[in-house]
Amino acid sequence: MVDSPQATGTPNADSHDVIIVGGGLAGGLIALALHRHAPDCRFVVIEAGRSFGGHHRWSWFETDIRPKARTLMAGFDLNGWDEGYDITFPSLGRTLPTSYRSLASAEFHAKLIAELPAERVLLETKAASLDAGGVTLADGTRLAAKRVIDCRPFKPSKALSGGWQVFLGQQFRCETPHGLTRPIIMDASVDQLAPHGNGAAYRFVYVLPLSPTDVFIEDTYYADQPKMDADVLKGRVAEYAHRNGWKGEIVDQEAGILPVISGGDINAALAEVAIPGVALAGARGGFSHPLTSYTLPFAVDNALAIAHLIASRPALAGEALADFCKRRSKRHWRTTAYYRMLSRMLFEAAEPDKRVVVFEHFYALQGKLVERFYAGRSTWPDRLRILTGKPPVAIPRAIRALFSSGKPLNMETPA
Repeated sequence: MVDSPQATGTPNADSHDVIIVGGGLAGGLIALALHRHAPDCRFVVIEAGRSFGGHHRWSWFETDIRPKARTLMAGFDLNGWDEGYDITFPSLGRTLPTSYRSLASAEFHAKLIAELPAERVLLETKAASLDAGGVTLADGTRLAAKRVIDCRPFKPSKALSGGWQVFLGQQFRCETPHGLTRPIIMDASVDQLAPHGNGAAYRFVYVLPLSPTDVFIEDTYYADQPKMDADVLKGRVAEYAHRNGWKGEIVDQEAGILPVISGGDINAALAEVAIPGVALAGARGGFSHPLTSYTLPFAVDNALAIAHLIASRPALAGEALADFCKRRSKRHWRTTAYYRMLSRMLFEAAEPDKRVVVFEHFYALQGKLVERFYAGRSTWPDRLRILTGKPPVAIPRAIRALFSSGKPLNMETPA
């Protein structure tokens, strides 16, 4: 992680125009968008950790971000591949042409620290409470603001339903060049069993060639329970590296368990975390892809929308900004309903040991359709095409899943 000298400014005593609480992907991009597109806005971003972005790697297809929005990512030190990407399944192997991008949190932090004015950044600063008029810090300091945006992490809710995506990735520095030129987005030719007798689960290995000698290998699986055995996943990553002849040292690691939302009551879920007059953004506000858990394209769109709104309406009240973000969240929920239905198909209609067949069926489809799927912009013909052909799940189970509100999910944060 890139260190910075207590990258903490001293905010003016006067009221801020905007306070952003949470310096993860959503909060950091909102701060950057305000700095670039609303230069008169007096904002500050508060992050409890030592750096922006935590310890993550965000990846996306170039087509996930609308062309006019790509300038927000200009200047970040990205890994990029324009040769396309590979997928591998038991009965299918393809190279698809879409360009792919990846950003590590260390580079995310470095860019924000380099570009944002020091007085706009408060790291290692915990917010104790938020309200429409400002933020009270853990040490009792009060920061007043015309508008407050809550970008803290996703909070589990019993109002939601679905399954889980469990992953652990390690970056290897190989002794000799690894030979890869393209990412492997899904290698699902691997054993489909979940660790420690948790049954079958759709599992794949995700591989990014970060340099001629550095390769990132991530073991990922979709499962019904939020359980991770880190030692087992580390062993699986090591086995995959060994199988490919990659020898070297581990220089970085990340792991996580993400909810895969298949249904529920978004109004109830938002009500659990909403603070009157405070805007909600990021995963906490419901902005993620229901099936893939991708967040970056939605974070980019929201950051620019918020910055342009504030730049065009400098007198905008905090309550109006909160309503604006709430409307966007509900619209996102409506427009991603199809993907939640597919999640229900995955977790309810498909037998665990057949989930790999569902994805294999999908990846055999036309490349542009796959692009639109990841971007959350599937057309109606796309949606029909995904569901037609030889069904990868039993029709009666598919019908039940189609009309289900989703499998109740224990959304308590897993240990």
